[in-house]
Amino acid sequence: MAEKVCFVTGSGRRIGASIIRKFSNEGYAVLIHVASSVEAGEALKDHLIDKGARADVLQADLSSEQETIQLISAIENHPFVQQRGGLDVLVHNASVYSQTPIEELSMETMRFLNRLHIEAPLQISQGLFPLLSAVQGSIVGLTDTSAGKAWEHLSHYTSSKAGLRQMMLNLAGEYAPHVRVNCVAPGAILSADWEHEHFEKIVQSIPMKRSGEPEDVAGAVFFFATSPYLTGQELFVDGGWSLNPS
Repeated sequence: MAEKVCFVTGSGRRIGASIIRKFSNEGYAVLIHVASSVEAGEALKDHLIDKGARADVLQADLSSEQETIQLISAIENHPFVQQRGGLDVLVHNASVYSQTPIEELSMETMRFLNRLHIEAPLQISQGLFPLLSAVQGSIVGLTDTSAGKAWEHLSHYTSSKAGLRQMMLNLAGEYAPHVRVNCVAPGAILSADWEHEHFEKIVQSIPMKRSGEPEDVAGAVFFFATSPYLTGQELFVDGGWSLNPS
């Protein structure tokens, strides 16, 4: 068989790109998904190819059901996948993180986040299940550390991520024993442009007294992908932040 194959949504930059680099370094052929970050995705692809790896970029707007169908078809027919005879790892990483006061939260925004965090991952998981099961593959969904908490101005984000978490746990039961499904919940890893000051306050409350690195999340994803007796689990990569009740 050809080398194993990993596909990561939203992987042109930040945590997604780190996951791609981790799997590439471990000998996987990697499929980089981008929506608008085409330039970043192509640069990552070129960097990996220069190192002797196999990498490609696939573009699709996951908010569109039709484009997502086309993305699934592109993966099914991709040479990496065809040569392997399946898909080893699917990572649901694509996400949007922004603040919106609850009184200003529109149904359009709520529907968009539900589409991106719940519907698209379900659609992709369903579409790629035959390829994953063909090689006893693994799905990892990137959730977060908001479970059971009320984060100000983030109702749309936390509730849609909660939906992703629950769906991944259900898929773990539905897809066993052919495909394993787990979740990785990043804590304070990278700050958004609008939260630098708040981010620094959070870091001071973390037992490890520092923010994490994208590589920490990538390592956790790889751990799940290569642990054949783990399914239906969620791992917090948060430096102990979840120990703090605030």
